[in-house]
Amino acid sequence: MGAWDLLLVGLVLLLGLCGVVMPGVPGSWLVWAAVLWWALKDPRPVAWWVLVGATVVLFLSQVVRWALPPRRLRSGDTDGRLLAYAGWGSFIGFVLLPVLGAIPGFLAGVYLYERLRLGRRREAVAALRSAMRSGGWSLLTELFTCQLITAAWLGAVFWG
Repeated sequence: MGAWDLLLVGLVLLLGLCGVVMPGVPGSWLVWAAVLWWALKDPRPVAWWVLVGATVVLFLSQVVRWALPPRRLRSGDTDGRLLAYAGWGSFIGFVLLPVLGAIPGFLAGVYLYERLRLGRRREAVAALRSAMRSGGWSLLTELFTCQLITAAWLGAVFWG
């Protein structure tokens, strides 16, 4: 697979990661489709194993999301900046503390946004709890899954 093809796959993966936090964009499906495209163009065994792993992890993610209470972040209740803070916090946490750092990073991003918006710690903590109860856990699950798949793809491209 050429460098341009890898760059395009990487851009689709990035679009999928951004699509997870944007309403109406099927982020997890874009991430899976990018890995599928890569596996079809690069028929090495590691590519197929990453695709199989991505499929299993996405399926398990859907099962976990269906097990969570059926709440969704409503567009009227959330600001686009809240989702941006949460997404960037998750990304920074994922990089600083590989894999598991995405969870506290996501929570820290939501807390930071609410703290800047509301000004007080107690109100920011209450708003964080409210956001996580109203669909934040579902969003975190999907984002974390897509980050895992992207990290597996990057690992396979650079070290596989």
